[in-house]
Amino acid sequence: MENKNQNNELLIDICHRLYAKGFVTATDGNVSVRLENENILTTRTAINKGLVTENDLVEVDLSGSVLTGNNLPSTEIGMHLYLYSQRPDVNAVVHAHPPYATGFATARQPLNECLFPEVIVGLGAIPLAEYATPSTEEVSKSLEPYVKIADAILLANHGVVTYGKDLWDAYFKMEKVEHAAHITFIARMLGGERPLSPEDIEKLRAISQQSWGKDFIGKIACETSCAKEDNSVSSPSDEEIRELVKKMLRA
Repeated sequence: MENKNQNNELLIDICHRLYAKGFVTATDGNVSVRLENENILTTRTAINKGLVTENDLVEVDLSGSVLTGNNLPSTEIGMHLYLYSQRPDVNAVVHAHPPYATGFATARQPLNECLFPEVIVGLGAIPLAEYATPSTEEVSKSLEPYVKIADAILLANHGVVTYGKDLWDAYFKMEKVEHAAHITFIARMLGGERPLSPEDIEKLRAISQQSWGKDFIGKIACETSCAKEDNSVSSPSDEEIRELVKKMLRA
């Protein structure tokens, strides 16, 4: 954990990046970091993340009580505090609504196929939490099945939450989730994604351990091509692709 001034600057930077990337709009999203004193620094409620300044940061204790400033913390602070309480190794949380990943969350589809080596090694399968009313205790309960075995979770009809050892780690996981969702969407437009085989996964596991010292056994296992074999999608014709593009342009 960095000192408070560094955390202030980086938290603001992450907020601006989320807005610049289009991962949040209006006053959506929230970011927090665990401080050296074990308190939590977070964004205030009702602030555009592209406009966040140091005056928009709020320090709270682990019960959510405000310790500094006159602003209220994000209404999603309960979700952040729950994640910190369940994961002592987590020092930062990012919640956003990136379009492609949130599209999958709204379609109630987890990103759980074995498609991208970097995602398999870095995140494992990205589960889908059941729908919970935002800003309520329901959100924390919806995360309970996955919080110990995932570092990124889709929130049904809501968005994405990622968390990690520091602000950069949590933010980069958000980027990775959205990138994976975007590529998966494109693959489906081109006839359907093709998951890696169990043999591919074993080779990846071996090289991951040898070269990077990482083992993804503790993560949620992704689904391989064997599990998807009976549900393969036929490639669309050129005419079908043209019609689909026309519909998208008219929407």
